[in-house]
Amino acid sequence: MTGNADQLRALAAVIDAGTFEAAAAALHVTPSAVSQRIKALEEQSGRVLVRRSKPVEPTEAGSVLLRLARQLALLESEAEAALAGRHETAGAVVPLVVNADSLATWVLPALATLDGIRFELTLDDQEHTLDRLRDGTAMAAIGSDPEPVQGCTARPLGAMVYRATASPAFVERWCPDGWTPEAAAEAPVLVFDRKDALQDRYLESFAPGSRPPRHHIPASTQFVDAALLGLGWGMLPDLQADRLVADGRLVVLDPDRVERVPLYWHQWSLRSAALDAVADAIVREAARALVPPSRATGSPAPGRARRRTGRRSPG
Repeated sequence: MTGNADQLRALAAVIDAGTFEAAAAALHVTPSAVSQRIKALEEQSGRVLVRRSKPVEPTEAGSVLLRLARQLALLESEAEAALAGRHETAGAVVPLVVNADSLATWVLPALATLDGIRFELTLDDQEHTLDRLRDGTAMAAIGSDPEPVQGCTARPLGAMVYRATASPAFVERWCPDGWTPEAAAEAPVLVFDRKDALQDRYLESFAPGSRPPRHHIPASTQFVDAALLGLGWGMLPDLQADRLVADGRLVVLDPDRVERVPLYWHQWSLRSAALDAVADAIVREAARALVPPSRATGSPAPGRARRRTGRRSPG
């Protein structure tokens, strides 16, 4: 048994809010009512659905019903809009998971073309964005894996291109005679977080065995700012760096090593006007902003890794 609509709404609210108390406030009921609905849903399914942690998390069985809850909420919203004489996408809520670099460059212009749809955006490593589809956190994701998860579809979008980049002041201080393995072994490097292996992969090829000092900058826009300020060098996407390079504010250190990271649009296999509208907008903007899919595949440049971090263009 899958429970009734109120029970499924309670499950989604608890996961979204993180606590039973916050879920109760969102649903305008008491915490006791939320607890009773979750308990009844667990009794009907015969499984524990949530871990009473902080924040509350779904179990594997809970993820199955969470996905059903989100599908039900989306379809209810579209039906209510149609019955009220509004466009069926009006008021729809679509949770999406994207990586930070895509969000900072080309995704928001795509979403801005859509009226009436509300978005819940989550940032994650592109290697893990598909996990958010599996556990019901998101209805759609931008990821680097071309294979769709069960119950979902996938289509190629294109690729983001990254290059080793730094400021002129950085170049003057750390490599005035050119970017060499010796300079790379000493010059400070920018990394997004401790999962970010991109710069290390580059160094493995360009300056094997080197471990230069590093700064952790876990935000896409501030990562670029750190490069502009001369804090270190890093792998920057062309979508963020091209104009700054043209203006002379940044310098490409190594034109010979270029990373093309293929991106794919993943979404639930659900007949939904809202999901279809979002997909169409994403595909249109990707065609404008990204390297075409036909050029997005193939082997990375020497020393470049397929795996990327949450800032990188994919979870």
